[in-house]
Amino acid sequence: MKKRVDLTQGSIYGSLFKLAVPIMLTSLLQMAYNMMDMFWLGNYDSSGQAVSAAGTAGFFSWFGMAFIMLAKIGAEVKVSQSLGENKFEDTKKYIKTAIQMIIILGVFYTGVILLFKENFIGFFNIESEIINNMAVEYLTIIAFGLVFYFINPVFTAIFNGSGDSVTPLIMNFIGIILNLILDPLMIYGIGPFSEMGVKGAAIATIISQLVVTIAFIIAIKTNKREKTLFSGVNILSNIEIPYMKDILKIGIPVAIQSGFFTFCSMYIGRIISGIDPVGIGVQKVGSQIESLSWMTAGGFQTALSAFVGQNYGAKKWDRIYKGYFSAISIVTVFGVGVTCLLVFAAEPIFKLFISGEEPLRMGTIYLRILGLSQLFMCVEITTAGAFNGLGKTKIPSFVSMILTGARVPAAYILSTTILGIEGVWWSITLSSILKGVVLVSLFIILLMRRPEVGIDKIRAHFKRNNRENKISA
Repeated sequence: MKKRVDLTQGSIYGSLFKLAVPIMLTSLLQMAYNMMDMFWLGNYDSSGQAVSAAGTAGFFSWFGMAFIMLAKIGAEVKVSQSLGENKFEDTKKYIKTAIQMIIILGVFYTGVILLFKENFIGFFNIESEIINNMAVEYLTIIAFGLVFYFINPVFTAIFNGSGDSVTPLIMNFIGIILNLILDPLMIYGIGPFSEMGVKGAAIATIISQLVVTIAFIIAIKTNKREKTLFSGVNILSNIEIPYMKDILKIGIPVAIQSGFFTFCSMYIGRIISGIDPVGIGVQKVGSQIESLSWMTAGGFQTALSAFVGQNYGAKKWDRIYKGYFSAISIVTVFGVGVTCLLVFAAEPIFKLFISGEEPLRMGTIYLRILGLSQLFMCVEITTAGAFNGLGKTKIPSFVSMILTGARVPAAYILSTTILGIEGVWWSITLSSILKGVVLVSLFIILLMRRPEVGIDKIRAHFKRNNRENKISA
């Protein structure tokens, strides 16, 4: 466990950056899987139909994140907290239980997808038979790789919770390079491959996910030593119910939030398809571009969750509140930068993925409107990580579900006005702004009410930072 970072001591900024940077890079690599599909499919079919098909089917991979979160978040938090308490045997049992849970969930969700794939795609009421057929084909193929799609984030969470964010970065980098090679070969039919279009993108993705899983297993086997994370972990043994309950207690609120978020997005997609079916593809590509910010913020969310978890286990509240404000200051700068990028460079960015005149126009507007909410989305996601590290996953989940749920009626109402499809984009960005404001306010209130922190320590922290900034200036 040489790569593990002890987050309960040393420089706060240094600890956060050392853990967060590999996590952010890992998140960006995971984002790149989908972006590459959109890039190659958008150039393969300028009409936007192939992108719309992959985007429609992709909602159900996204929905699968709800099942992943059941094991992922609980494993991440309990691994970090048990390590902070120096309870290493408990750490191993949480690892074993999380892996057992995610395999079972992956097999279950695969069966559900294969049984109801036509019904799921039919939910969107897309009039184009071509898009519907391509979406069903894409979803069918993706279903066979869901177990690997499920287990890789859990492996990543276990390593991150232990303070090792480098290993997941390496594993995911292997996958993205392979996907980068396979996508154009299989979509266009280059070399020994026949032209497969949307099906080729799906096959390339599941092969890459499989290779990442194998790479994780090899890393675990080759680095296995006495007292390391995975020594003595036997996933073929019985599931230990108390540890499963601990993981579920933390993971269920986040899983419900994730599933609800995806369902709302799917319903909004249905509203969009009623206005213009190509709009689904536009939203999918736009959301992948926008994920530059929420994936990066997600890196700080995970890093802060591990940081807070270890320090909560070690009962070091001074590092918890200082770590939170340090992380928020970093993502604030990043969020402002992304806002400027999306608002002022929307058209050339979107043009990289879709060249059709109407999809390009719609996508440019999408990015400019969503760009306004990037700062608030970044601080919301990062703050959720602080709550998660404390084991208080219900609070950010509740806030997210309430305000995400409000998007659906808002999207419907605004889309019937002169705004049209742009009303849907505004419903998303306004709710993101509100989520950021509300969640940050709630966490600061939580800190103020903790006897170990309180308003006086928070004020002193900011005064000290202001003095240091003036001196450095």
